[in-house]
Amino acid sequence: MPLVDLVMPKMGESIMEATILKWLKQPGDSVRQDESVLEIATDKVDSEVPSVTAGTLEEILFQVNDVVPIGSVIARIRTNGAAAAHSQATGAAAAPVTIAQHPAAAPAVHKPAAHLSGNGAVGRFYSPLVLNIAASEGLPLQELESIPGTGNEGRVTKKDILQYLAERKSGGAPAAPVTYTPAAESAPGRGISAPVGLANTPATYGGNVEIIEMDRMRRLIADHMVRSKHTSPHVTSFSEADVTHLVHWREKVKKDFEKRENTRMTFTPLFIEAVIRCIKKYPLINSSLEGDKIIIKKDINIGMATALPTGNLIVPVIRNADQLNLTGLARQVNTLADLARQNKLRPEDTQGGTFTLTNVGTFGSLMGTPIINQPQVAILAVGAIKKRPVVLETAEGDAIVIRHMMYLSLSYDHRIVDGSLGATFLSAVARELENFPPNREF
Repeated sequence: MPLVDLVMPKMGESIMEATILKWLKQPGDSVRQDESVLEIATDKVDSEVPSVTAGTLEEILFQVNDVVPIGSVIARIRTNGAAAAHSQATGAAAAPVTIAQHPAAAPAVHKPAAHLSGNGAVGRFYSPLVLNIAASEGLPLQELESIPGTGNEGRVTKKDILQYLAERKSGGAPAAPVTYTPAAESAPGRGISAPVGLANTPATYGGNVEIIEMDRMRRLIADHMVRSKHTSPHVTSFSEADVTHLVHWREKVKKDFEKRENTRMTFTPLFIEAVIRCIKKYPLINSSLEGDKIIIKKDINIGMATALPTGNLIVPVIRNADQLNLTGLARQVNTLADLARQNKLRPEDTQGGTFTLTNVGTFGSLMGTPIINQPQVAILAVGAIKKRPVVLETAEGDAIVIRHMMYLSLSYDHRIVDGSLGATFLSAVARELENFPPNREF
């Protein structure tokens, strides 16, 4: 009977490798087609890899915590020829399938992600892809360890080693050696490495304390936030909006809307709709920076920061949001938020965002200074909607009235977005919300 190769699936253009979190099946276990075999993680999202066919799991080629390049064979499933042919014909598999005859007695030959160490310091994890490049270029271990990594926990990525080799061949100065802090393993739950160059002295804590190690997602969030601050000079502008018409309209239609459309009308799709209109007026807000080139994105893909039950944060993306009406936006917002809270987001659900909205008002905050979601150049935070007395100018004179007010804050990358554009865009969003038509049909 043939063996079917289970391959690490492609999970986005920018993702070149994934970490194995957990094997759900062990050698000898029977598996059904499309049944989950293992859990994996990238720097974007956790996911499950389903079986490409029905059969018996013959062997596992990588272990938990191994970092595996996309396209690598990670396991083999023994099946009958008919089932394998059906799997290949239907295209039901989530990952590419390679069907090959393997001698039953021949042991699997594989090279999992290596854990290198040298000079008395605990080493770093290197993916097979990086190791192969280093070997082909004759790069010694000591020099490999001197390359600063931009990957998770300072890992060296393909981009890092290729850039280093290009500078090396052109006669550029080699990267300065990097000092790493000891860690027993690069496993979920380990703490973030200490800043480069700090002595590795055990920390001491006085008084009555509880020590909680960060989980994998929290470490990724921390890494992304620090990297964003190092990358972009952040500037934050503030504005406020009278959203009384918007609040009254939602209160009036939300029950009928949910009954008719079978989905909720929250404030988020209303905010996103206003943002989309303003991005079309000021497209530079919907861009990124690569070297000295500004890349203006024609697609408007809105990320919406979503809090998870664990307290962590994830940013699912509404793709081509400008092509959806309000009902479509409401459906996408609710669907993605529910999938996020159930940990069922696909890797592609968090890819390709061009602008991010975060609702800090959900937890009662009046305003915030959000951190840009790289490589985007701006992020909008909306605060809690509160009733306040405000001065209303009318033809008959000024009057103090009770209105529903909300603060907005926009953090933007000052390398691209100047204060004039940032403030103008933010004011435009506020005006869109204030001028919401109170008699709008849905």
